[in-house]
Amino acid sequence: MNPPPRIFDPRVVPIAGTDGHLPPVPVSHLQPDALRLRFAAPPSWQPEFSGDGRFFTERTPRDASVLVPLVERADGLHVLLTQRAERLRDHAGQISFPGGRAEPDDADPVATALREAAEEIGLAGDSAEVLGSLPSYATVTSYVVTPVVALLKPPLVLQLDPGEVDAAFEVPLQYLMTPAHHQRHVWQYEGGQRQFLSMPWRPAPEAPEFFIWGATAAMLRNLYRFLAA
Repeated sequence: MNPPPRIFDPRVVPIAGTDGHLPPVPVSHLQPDALRLRFAAPPSWQPEFSGDGRFFTERTPRDASVLVPLVERADGLHVLLTQRAERLRDHAGQISFPGGRAEPDDADPVATALREAAEEIGLAGDSAEVLGSLPSYATVTSYVVTPVVALLKPPLVLQLDPGEVDAAFEVPLQYLMTPAHHQRHVWQYEGGQRQFLSMPWRPAPEAPEFFIWGATAAMLRNLYRFLAA
């Protein structure tokens, strides 16, 4: 059986609904100390998404990590995200966390995430307080990705690698942990259907929209399940 077709423009895929029936994570659970306690003593929970289905390539699955950076701002925690460079082979132009594939010298997934964040956005490793990791997520491009969650204290001095990243921006964690902002898309095709989440973010009415979808949205949804459990 052939794999389902790739999605190149997720914005045109019909929206089946939002998840406003699910409660937002309470603001009290989104504070640095509360997150430290949650990761130190995790509840019983299950991730909602483990991957994008069957791989679309013949590549051997490879380990990778991303950093889920939570920036401590005066109005609460913000998630630092990047827009990948349009020239990249995989996931070009998409919204993602800083990260990439594991290298032989990396001691563990945390080391991979911190190294990649340093290379992509110039984040100093000692500026990140690693809280813990979420379950791995398998992408359509044959990466098995471990999300590593960390707290960052401002000021942040970022240096974007233009070969990897076109932009970096922040989204309030409270916004992303509110399922009313989670859109469900369903694409019908001959032989089946594909479903995915999106979490569009527009920092100001006149600003361009950042369309968070796919693996990044799925990992954020897993973070929601972890914090809401």
